[in-house]
Amino acid sequence: MYTPLQKESRAPATCFGSATTQDVGSSHQDGLERECPRNTDRKLPGLYGVGDPTAMFSSDSSCLSSRGKVIKWFWDSAEEGYRTYHMDQYDEDKNPSGIINLGTSENKLCFDLLSRRLSQSDMLRVEPSLLQYPDWRGHPFLREEVAKFLSYYCKSPAPLKPENVVVLNGGASVFSALATVLCEAGEAFLIPTPYYGAITQHVYLYGNVRLAFVYLDSEVTGLDTRPFQLTVEKLELALQGAKSEGVKVKGLILINPQNPLGNVYSPRELQEFLGFAARHKLHVIVDEVYMLSVFEESLGYRSVLGLKRLPDPQRTHVMWATSKDFGMSGLRFGTLYTENRDVATAVASLCRYHGLSGLLQFQMAQLLRDRDWINQVYLPENHSRLKAAHTYVSGELRALGVPFLSGGAGFFLWVDLRKVTQAGGRWGSAAPGLPPLARAAGPSCVKPPACRPPVPSPGHLGGGDGALAPLLGQQGAAFLRQGLRVQGARLVPGDLCRQGPPAPPGDAEAPQGAGRQIPGG
Repeated sequence: MYTPLQKESRAPATCFGSATTQDVGSSHQDGLERECPRNTDRKLPGLYGVGDPTAMFSSDSSCLSSRGKVIKWFWDSAEEGYRTYHMDQYDEDKNPSGIINLGTSENKLCFDLLSRRLSQSDMLRVEPSLLQYPDWRGHPFLREEVAKFLSYYCKSPAPLKPENVVVLNGGASVFSALATVLCEAGEAFLIPTPYYGAITQHVYLYGNVRLAFVYLDSEVTGLDTRPFQLTVEKLELALQGAKSEGVKVKGLILINPQNPLGNVYSPRELQEFLGFAARHKLHVIVDEVYMLSVFEESLGYRSVLGLKRLPDPQRTHVMWATSKDFGMSGLRFGTLYTENRDVATAVASLCRYHGLSGLLQFQMAQLLRDRDWINQVYLPENHSRLKAAHTYVSGELRALGVPFLSGGAGFFLWVDLRKVTQAGGRWGSAAPGLPPLARAAGPSCVKPPACRPPVPSPGHLGGGDGALAPLLGQQGAAFLRQGLRVQGARLVPGDLCRQGPPAPPGDAEAPQGAGRQIPGG
C-alpha cells in the first residue's frame, strides 16, 4: 500500500552512543553521542510518499469505494492494537506481564484542577443562541476570546484579530482542513523528522496530501550544533529531493515545541525557516499545541505570532488546541489563526463537519478569559508536575544506564531502548513481545513519531533512532523497572518510528517489528 518512490539517494545513518550516562550541553542530550560510521554501500530512499494507496491495497469489502477501503484500513489498524491493549492491560500486581499503552498522548496530571474549574457555576449556561446554528468560524464571543488569549500568551506585538480566528473540533481537524484547502491531491508538505506520526493520516484522508521528509540526525558536530537540529540547508535539500522525485511541495509543517523531541526553535531559527518558505512561496503550518507546556524557562520559547515581522503573513498559519496544554483531549477544541481571509473562509466552510457545539464554545470562552486562574493556579502547578515527572523519569533512566535526549517541553523524552529490548542484550532479534523500538510518553502515552530508518550496521538496528520514555507515576515506574529490563510488561507500540503510515498486513515493505497504531494523540 505505502511504498517509497523509486528513486533513491544516500542518507546518513545515526546512532546513539554507549549506554553510559553523561550530560552533553545539559539540556541537549544525556548519553547520546556521535554519528554511527556510515555504510556507503547501502542506499536509503530519498523521499517516502503516500503514493496511491489503492494501487497495492486490497479489501474484502465490496460496499466501499477505494477511498472508503483505505479509510477503513486506517481505522482497523488502530483498533486492533487498542482492543488488544484493553483485553490485557498491565497491572503491577494483578497482571505484571500485561500490555502498557504507548499510543495515547494525554496530560492527566492536572485533572483535579480542571474538574474543579469546569464544574463551577459560571461554566453552566444555556441560552437560545447556543442551541442554534453558529457562524461556522465559531461564535463571535469565542473568536474574540481566542484572539485575546493568543495575543497574551503568544506575546504578539499587536493585538490579534478575531476575524482571523477559525475554531474547529481539535488539532487533527485543523491539519486536515488546511491540507485540503491548500494542496491539490498528491502534493506534499515538508516536515522535519522525527515527527508526530498521526499527521500522515490527518493530511491524507481528506486531501490525499503527502509528507516529504526533512531528515535530521543525532550527530553533534560542534559547540553550535545539537541533536536533530533543523537548518535551512536541510530544508533546501529536502525540497530539491522532492522536486527530483516529481513531487510538488506546497508547504512546510513546523511543530513548536517539537513533538516528540520536546525542544523549541529560537526566534532566529523561526525567522530563517519562514524566510526559506517565503523564498519558495510555500505555506507554513506552525503547530503550537504544546506552547504552554514548556516547563524549562531557560528554553526561551517564542511563538511565531510573537515575532515582530513575518516574511509572508499570507502563507503563515498557526494552530493551537486545548488537548495538550489543558489536558482536554476529549473536549475537542482547536483553533486556526491566519491572516489569509481566503484560507480562513475555506477552512470555515469545512467547519460544517468539524464544528463545536454552542455549549462547549461558551465553556471554552469562559476558560480562556479566566487569566487569573490560568496564571496563578493552573499553569504553575501544571509546569511543576510536568517538571517533577520529567526529573523522576530522567533519574530512573540514568540509574538504568539508558541514553536519552532531554528536552524541556511537552510530555516526552527521546530514549534509546535498543539494547534493553534485545534478547540477551544482543543487537539481533527482539525479545518475544518486544519490538526493536517502542515509544512511550507523558502523563499518559503517545503514538511514536515518524522518522527515517537508519542504514543497518553493527550495533544499529533498522527502525529508528530512539524512543520516548513515560512521564508516568506508578505505571511508568513499573515500565522502567520491568519493561526496560525485558522481564515484565510487553510493549504494544503505535506505528513504530518510520517514514509515513504503517504498511498494511502482508506488505513486504513493512519494517521488522512494526506494530499497530493505538488511537489518540
